[in-house]
Amino acid sequence: MTISATRVRPSLLGRAGALGALAVVVVVGLMHLLEPWSRHDPVRRTISEYAVGPGGWLFDVAVLGLVVATVAVVVALSVRQPVPTAAVVLFGVWCVGLVLVVVFEKTNWSVGPSLSGSIHRYASLAAFFALPAAGLLTVRGHRGEAWARWTTAFSLLALASFLPIIGAIALDPLLTTPWYRAVPLGLIERVLSLAEVLVVVTLGFRAARSVPVERRAPSLR
Repeated sequence: MTISATRVRPSLLGRAGALGALAVVVVVGLMHLLEPWSRHDPVRRTISEYAVGPGGWLFDVAVLGLVVATVAVVVALSVRQPVPTAAVVLFGVWCVGLVLVVVFEKTNWSVGPSLSGSIHRYASLAAFFALPAAGLLTVRGHRGEAWARWTTAFSLLALASFLPIIGAIALDPLLTTPWYRAVPLGLIERVLSLAEVLVVVTLGFRAARSVPVERRAPSLR
C-alpha cells in the first residue's frame, strides 16, 4: 500500500506522529506521579483505571492522541515504502480498539460484570495483539536495517508480555488466588503498553528520516 508523495510530506507527518506518541508516554508517565491518578497502584492496578474517576478525561485524550499519532505514522510510512495490506488492516484494528477502549469504560468490579467492561476488555486485547503483529509485518524485507531491528524488538517484547498472563490463566485452577492477582498485572500491562507505543515511535522516525524515491532521483537536465 502506498500513498502519493505529492499530497503528503512523510518527513513532517512521520515526525509529528512519533513526537505525538512520545507525548502520550510523557502524559501517562506524569499521571503516575500526580494526584488524583497517582492513587492507583501501578504494579497491581491496570492502566485503564486512570480513566475511571476524577481526571479520567486526560487519559482518554492521551489514548485518542495515540490513535491520531498512529494514523499519521502509517500514512507517512506508506508514502515512503509499500506497507503490506495485512499490516495496514492490523494498524486499523489497533486504532479502532483504542477508540473502543475510550468509549466503553472498564468493568467496575465493585458492582460486577458489565457489557461495557466486556467490550473494553476484548477491544484492548485485539489492539494489543494487532499492533506488534502489524510491526512485524511492516519490517519484512528490511531485516538488516536498524529501524527494523528496533521495531522487531519492541514488537516481540509486547507479545512476550502476554506470556505471564497466559501462564497465570492456564494455571488458575491450581492457584490459591485469582490469576489476575497471581501476577503483577498492572506492571505487565505498562511494559506492554510502552513497548507498543515505541513501535509507533520507531516507525514514525523511520518515515521522518526518509524521502520518496522519486524525490531522490537526480535531474537529467
